[in-house]
Amino acid sequence: MAKQHPKRVTRADVARIAGTSVAVVSYVINNGPRPVAEATRQRVLEAITQTGYRPNTIARALASGSTKSYGLVVPNISNPFVAAMAHALIQEALNEEMVILLGDAGDDCRRELELIHNLLNRQVDGLFYYSVDRHPYIDLIKASGTPLVMLDRVDPALQVSMLRVDERAAARLVTEHLLSHGYRDVGIIRGPDDMLNAQDRINGWRDAMESHGLEIHQQWIFPTRYTREGGYEATLQMLQGDTLPRALFVSNEGQAIGCIRALQEHNIRVPEQIALVCFNGTDQSAFMVPALTTVRQPIRVMAKTAIEMLKAWNGEAMLREVSHQLEIGESCGCTLAPALSARK
Repeated sequence: MAKQHPKRVTRADVARIAGTSVAVVSYVINNGPRPVAEATRQRVLEAITQTGYRPNTIARALASGSTKSYGLVVPNISNPFVAAMAHALIQEALNEEMVILLGDAGDDCRRELELIHNLLNRQVDGLFYYSVDRHPYIDLIKASGTPLVMLDRVDPALQVSMLRVDERAAARLVTEHLLSHGYRDVGIIRGPDDMLNAQDRINGWRDAMESHGLEIHQQWIFPTRYTREGGYEATLQMLQGDTLPRALFVSNEGQAIGCIRALQEHNIRVPEQIALVCFNGTDQSAFMVPALTTVRQPIRVMAKTAIEMLKAWNGEAMLREVSHQLEIGESCGCTLAPALSARK
């Protein structure tokens, strides 16, 4: 026997129960354009509750030209920084009475392209985009006329609005702090070779090393994915070498977590035997043992700024740069990290 599906409730059903016209029901739902007597309005609202009617948001979007939604494409939501940024954007969008449709590419360029097509087909009012690699699908988005804000650095020649932190300067800052402890043999667990932000971070590390007159050992440069697994695997590779660095700059928080795990498995203490600092820390950096010394990006400020940029979008490229901050933990060798209560 065929399964019976419940009939979709329409505005005509609401109008019939409320004893009014479909047009009046529309005026109540849309709060205009014509006024409705309070007694009639209450009858319509009671009929909506009784029937369980839900407005057709797609039809409303076609009529108004707005879907009241933004799209967000990220490379991998398991990255703590990406997850924190997505959460902040969702909350800021809600403050603007907008919703965000989240697309997680899972570090797959083909899936990223599919997500972009799907979001554009849904006619989102704007798109936030953090690409898997350095060759994002910007031309496709620009051709659609959809407002766009990149959440990562791309080639300025692409003429696209960007929200960014000066990652080279930030990487230098946290490496300078590491070197202030007197370490001279310093390596790096970096991001993938073909990513612009990975290049910014290794260049910042190089700047700090060169400013202190320190030798850069190629055998202590370990490219890997921006994941816990990547940091773990790079550390195992490092442990197979003939000599070990005394300290490490690790290019993101996930990598740092994997690195510490691998070091602990080999009974290597942080920071007593190998000190480290990392980039893109989140709230969980303070809860690591040892607590991570990290550069943090101002996620809430970035989310608010990104929303403002999308609202102000007029087709011309905008650039907004926000400041970073150094958060001192214990992983670098500082003996006293701030209390957790002070980090709120």
